[in-house]
Amino acid sequence: MSDISKNLPVHIIGGGLAGSEAAWQLAGAGIPVVLHEMRPDRPTEAHKTDRLAELVCSNSFRSDDHNLNAVGLLHEEMRRCGSLIMATADRHQVPAGGALAVDRDGFADAVTAAIAAHPLITVARGEIAGLPPEDWDSVIIATGPLTSPSLAEAVRSLTGADALAFFDAIAPIVHFDSIDMGKAWFQSRYDKAGPGGTGADYINCPMDKEQYDAFIDALLAGEKTEFKDFEKTPYFDGCLPIEVMAERGRETLRHGPMKPVGLTNPHQPDVKAHAIVQLRQDNALGTLYNMVGFQTKLKYAEQVRVLRLIPGLENAEFARLGGLHRNTYLDSPKLLDGTLRLKAMPRLRFAGQVTGCEGYVESAAIGLLAGRFAAAERRGDVPSLPPATTAFGALLGHITGGHLSVEGEGPRSFQPMNVNFGLFPPVEVVKEPGKRPRGPEKAAAKKRALTARALRDLAEWLGEPQAPAAAAE
Repeated sequence: MSDISKNLPVHIIGGGLAGSEAAWQLAGAGIPVVLHEMRPDRPTEAHKTDRLAELVCSNSFRSDDHNLNAVGLLHEEMRRCGSLIMATADRHQVPAGGALAVDRDGFADAVTAAIAAHPLITVARGEIAGLPPEDWDSVIIATGPLTSPSLAEAVRSLTGADALAFFDAIAPIVHFDSIDMGKAWFQSRYDKAGPGGTGADYINCPMDKEQYDAFIDALLAGEKTEFKDFEKTPYFDGCLPIEVMAERGRETLRHGPMKPVGLTNPHQPDVKAHAIVQLRQDNALGTLYNMVGFQTKLKYAEQVRVLRLIPGLENAEFARLGGLHRNTYLDSPKLLDGTLRLKAMPRLRFAGQVTGCEGYVESAAIGLLAGRFAAAERRGDVPSLPPATTAFGALLGHITGGHLSVEGEGPRSFQPMNVNFGLFPPVEVVKEPGKRPRGPEKAAAKKRALTARALRDLAEWLGEPQAPAAAAE
C-alpha cells in the first residue's frame, strides 16, 4: 500500500446493516472510512431513530442452525470473517426457538457505539444528494431499500436502466401485558430450543374454524392503504402482507404464518386448533412481542379492529402497528460486476438490499464482502471472490451472475432472494455402507454435506482453519 492510497478514505453511503458491516471490515483491514448516514437530517418512511443498523421490520436473523439451514450457514461464515453484525447479534439475542433474534434497541445501540469508537471510522451525518463527488475514488453505496430519490435518480440516469421496486411490509408489535395468557400459551414449534431459548419461546394464539373464517372475512373486507400508480410493483414473496396472502385463497394463511402444526394448547390439549398465530419476543425485557409473519397494509384503525379478533389479543395494545414502505433494488446481474462495482462507473460499489438480496443477514453479508473487496483494491490487490460453494459465494453469484434468461423461455426478470441451498452447486452425498437414507433423512444428509463443504472451502479462502468472530465492545 502506498503512503498516498493508505490515507485516502473509502466513502460508504448508508449506515444500515450493510454499510456498518462494510465500514467495520475496511477499518479492520487498516483502511480509513467515512460512513455517511442521512438520518436524522432526512428521515425515512420506516426508520424511527438515527441509530446505525436500526432494524425496521422483524427482530429475527432467522435460523442459527449452520448444519441444516442456509441462513444459519451464512451466520457461521460471517462469524468466521469477524462480522460486527453477527458478534453484536450474539451478544444481544433474545429467546426465539431455533432462530437468532435480538433486542432491537440494544443491538442498534451497540453497533452505533462500536462504529463511533473505531479510530479509523468517521461518521458523517447528512444526505448525499445525487452521485458522490468525483474525487471520491472508492465509494460503497449501501443505501438499502429506502435509497433517497435523488440518489436513485442519479443511478438511473447513469446506467440508463430503471431500478426495480417491490414493497416490504412491517409486522405489528404487541405489549406482552395486554395478551390474554388464559387463552394463549408459550411454546416453540415442536418444542425446538434455539440460541438463548428454552423450547417455549413463542406465544401462541389458537383459532377454531369459525374464528378463522371470521378473521379472514374481516381481513379481506378491511380498508387498506390505497395504491398510486408508482406503487403498482410486485411484492417479494417472502414478505407478503397477510391480506395479500388471504386474497390468494382462504386457506393460504393456514399453510403459512398461521399453520397449526407442532403445537399443543395446554388449555385444551385434546382440541386441535384450526389455525395458530405466533408472537415472538422483540426486546430483552420481554415486554414486547412481534406478530410473526403478520406484515400488513391495512389502515391503522382497521389493524386494531381486525387483529383483536384473534383469541388472546382481544384487548391487545400495540407498541407499533404494521406498515408498508417501498423497496428499491438494482438489476444487479446487468449493472454490477463480480465484485459489486457498477460497470458504468467502477469507482462505485453497491452493497446490501439495494443489490437485490433480501433479509438482514444477507444484506450484512454483502456489506461484508463489499468491504473486503474495497480493502483489497485499496491495498493494490485483486479482490478474492468467495468460492461458489460457500453461502457467501452462492449469494454473490445470485446477485452478479445469471438469471437474465432461461433456455427456451427468453429473458426473465431479476428478483430479490434470501440465501438458500438452491443457490449452491450440487454436492455428492457419501452413502454409508448398507444404508439408503430416504425422505427427511436424505434431505438432512444433503444439507450437512453442503454445509461441511462450504465451511471447508471458506477456511481455505480465508487461509486459516478458524477465524474467530470480532468482539466489538
